[in-house]
Amino acid sequence: MAITTNAICNSFKKGLLEGTYNFKTPGGNTFKLALFTNSATLGKSTTVFAGGSPNGESSSPAGYSSGGKALVNGGTSLATNTAIVDFADLSFTNVTLTARGALIYQSDATKTAVAVLDFGSDKTASSGTFTIQFPAFTTSAAILRIA
Repeated sequence: MAITTNAICNSFKKGLLEGTYNFKTPGGNTFKLALFTNSATLGKSTTVFAGGSPNGESSSPAGYSSGGKALVNGGTSLATNTAIVDFADLSFTNVTLTARGALIYQSDATKTAVAVLDFGSDKTASSGTFTIQFPAFTTSAAILRIA
């Protein structure tokens, strides 16, 4: 089991062509981010969010619930022939947990996978704040880019 690398999920790519996702702000879909340990199997072939400890989702006695938290969509933009989307940084407060990566997914009934984030190593918080800091909202750095 492993989180293989940062990846845009193949099912997300197909879903874009089928009109499954709407990143418009306001009025678009809601997206969530869930944290996972190194026992999770996540990669470009991940199709849906499947949480809980049997699937390697992180847990904490407080501050983190299965399924993670909703992302605040900062909007979309198009510049230099590249479309991008932005999310606000996301914090889980008062948590004690370890995470090796995360999954961004659409939080409707289908819980379809969007992107896998690989932290490169285990990251921990002990009775503290665990923050996901998204990259700059630019065509060369945004978390989701279509060129």
